[in-house]
Amino acid sequence: MTNGWETVVGLEVHVELATETKVWCGCKNEFGAEPNTNVCPVCLALPGALPVLNERALELIIKAGLALNCQIERVASFHRKNYFYPDLPTGYQITQFDLPLCYDGYVEITKADGTSKRIRIERIHLENDAGKLLHAGDDVAAAHSSLVDFNRAGVPLIEIVTKPDIRSAEEAGLFLNKLRSILKYTGVSDVKMEEGSLRCDINISVRPEGAAEYGTRCELKNVNSVAHMMRAIEYEAARQIDIITAGGVVEQETRSWRNDRGVSVLLRTKEDAEDYRYFPEPDLPPVAVAEELVGKVRASLPELPDAVIERLMGDYGLSRYDASLIATEREYVTWFDEAVELAGAEQAKAVANWQLNELFRIMNERGFGPEQIPVTPNQLAGLLKLIQDGTITGKIAKDVFEKMVDSDLDAATIVKREGLTQVSDEDSLREIARRLVAENPGPVQQWIDGKETVAQWFMGQVMKETRGRANPQVALKLVIEALNEHTAER
Repeated sequence: MTNGWETVVGLEVHVELATETKVWCGCKNEFGAEPNTNVCPVCLALPGALPVLNERALELIIKAGLALNCQIERVASFHRKNYFYPDLPTGYQITQFDLPLCYDGYVEITKADGTSKRIRIERIHLENDAGKLLHAGDDVAAAHSSLVDFNRAGVPLIEIVTKPDIRSAEEAGLFLNKLRSILKYTGVSDVKMEEGSLRCDINISVRPEGAAEYGTRCELKNVNSVAHMMRAIEYEAARQIDIITAGGVVEQETRSWRNDRGVSVLLRTKEDAEDYRYFPEPDLPPVAVAEELVGKVRASLPELPDAVIERLMGDYGLSRYDASLIATEREYVTWFDEAVELAGAEQAKAVANWQLNELFRIMNERGFGPEQIPVTPNQLAGLLKLIQDGTITGKIAKDVFEKMVDSDLDAATIVKREGLTQVSDEDSLREIARRLVAENPGPVQQWIDGKETVAQWFMGQVMKETRGRANPQVALKLVIEALNEHTAER
């Protein structure tokens, strides 16, 4: 809600499938290849070339549908969506119209206040991607020329269309992050927005709070990150509210989001379905979707994020927040599970603490992605063992962890090589404690006056003198002993 107005959002999420080849031909589905090297008569729409459905693409859209709680249509039929654009060599897109393969699904999101909300999915359909236009200067308005790379033409694409259930930029961000996580878990797509394998169009309207009818919606295109999407929603909602409150009328339009300027600009007046002149695809007969195929795909589904969160909470007592952070990436879950298996279930919370605090901090600082975890589960398990048996202190353990990031060495080897073993010898620590007490009369007087926290300060000095190697419990005990001795002598 914004000053008596409600924002209404529906998303159209375009996801490239993780197949080896394109959807209607045998050309490679490969990002980053030299322009126009992964092409053939089918994806270039040369006369006489006929499409053939990629069976793996069919399996992956079914997998996406099942993971998103959809019903599965038992017949896959295709239509031509007719429009003309330089990156579309056929002059039409092969897609699905009235019978999408997946329908009536949903995604559950959890908001910052802990409440959950179900975002309904209207449909998921299979189609082909277009080529890619490359504009001189990366700006279509100012470009003096444009080139077309057809490597992407014919790449299998699913379009996930939500109901208009989203009411804020926050909800949209939560939904898209959850969707990305599910699609990556299942191997449906690598969902790399920076490579264009997940792209989002946003349908936005506003209406007075409490109104039953939706306002006129505008579609925003060219949104390629979650942060950009959230910013675009906030801007477009404010733009429409300003128009209405000034006495104007919001026109149905397709607009482009320009994140560099933080504005949306008009592309064209909004088309309706009849403008695309859909008709059945004559070169692709309908395909029966057998129950055996659906069952096979269902059996291949991995443990999904919500199930992971519940398991980590139930089996190991992690908080929902911590479990949710680990569950954001399948690689993080695998790493956690392997580390717990090696270290023991009783160390699960310690594993989570090290993963969420030290490991994630280092990965963020160094720009590592989930496929680049720099410390192995075995290395962490070895480190936890050294802490548990008293070989090293917690402070030293953090230093050792940093060193493991920069090497393939295990914790025990690093500790031995650098002489980092915890000092628990009472005679040597007692000598340090007595000397520190003798050298610091001010804090000693505070101790005499009843300030018990002085003992912690002295313990810190012992830790400093031993470069963090002193056993903290032993050091504290000997500091108190030295303070009491000194007090008794006065």
